[in-house]
Amino acid sequence: MDKVVTFGEIMLRLATPGFLRFSQATELEATFGGGEANVAVSLANFGMDARFVSSLPKNDIGEAAIAALRARNVDTSFIHRGGERIGIYFLETGAVSRGSKVIYDRAHSSFANLKKGMIDWDKALDGATWFHWTGITPAVSAGAAEVCLEACEAAAGKGITISTDLNYRNKLWKWGKTAGEVMKNLVKHCDIILGNEEDAEMVFGIKPQGVDVTKGHVTGAAYQSVARQLMEKFPKTKKVIFTLRGSINANHNTWSGVLWDGQKLFEAPVYQITHIVDRVGGGDSFMGGLIYGLIRYADDQKALNFAVAASCLKHTIKGDFNLVTVDEVEKLMQGDASGRVSR
Repeated sequence: MDKVVTFGEIMLRLATPGFLRFSQATELEATFGGGEANVAVSLANFGMDARFVSSLPKNDIGEAAIAALRARNVDTSFIHRGGERIGIYFLETGAVSRGSKVIYDRAHSSFANLKKGMIDWDKALDGATWFHWTGITPAVSAGAAEVCLEACEAAAGKGITISTDLNYRNKLWKWGKTAGEVMKNLVKHCDIILGNEEDAEMVFGIKPQGVDVTKGHVTGAAYQSVARQLMEKFPKTKKVIFTLRGSINANHNTWSGVLWDGQKLFEAPVYQITHIVDRVGGGDSFMGGLIYGLIRYADDQKALNFAVAASCLKHTIKGDFNLVTVDEVEKLMQGDASGRVSR
């Protein structure tokens, strides 16, 4: 069985109930989530061997985070234990013309305090065929960036397929270096690059022409030039993929994706997601679906379609984790979006 290893920070998610604003809420709903952890959960839920590598404090909250991952069949045996606190993010869910808000509280977390040598990457990557990280990880701290590079170099040395989601987060790049400075030394190891409508521009200054996501429609062909430029910048890269989100309002988005293999542009169907339950983790669910699809299917088009359908379904699920099955994703891929009761 293929083993996928992901590396990043899992956080305590504290969300206002329903659509309440922070100033209205008298209680917060507690769950766990984080980019690479979300990908690992997706893959485990699809029946794959998924291992999540991170760092958590050795206290009851750290144990609760690990229990949440184990409950979804994710291997947590290489989570480093140390430090004093888990990272936290606060979520206020938007509605209609009011967008959602995220506030991070991640400074000095167990993960932010990681240093080179704390994780035995030779053992953590043993038997792995795929390694995944996101641009959020090196944004957390200089130490996290160094450990991410350590992991990428170890994975490359073992001939493991490496993927990244560029995932630019302006609120996190505060520790002294820019995203472009740090990411170029990490992305050069990657075989697969995922981004959205602004990641390539914010990180590397590569911008698609004529794209305005606020108009509710994003044309996939506009990203072909971006994919070409990324491949020129990073010659090891074999595929560049973009999620295509058109934001009509906070509850209604269009959703699709494109994949460029260096020769051909593959475009997925466009979904109208008209009643979004929770869009946090949408990109991670896409990445989880993409990794599954690229491993399980010989057809890039089918792999892309699986990723888009999986992430479309994630928008119907509360929390960071995408808790759908392969059968449910393939049913949507085949055109059944009826939502009829399964008896």
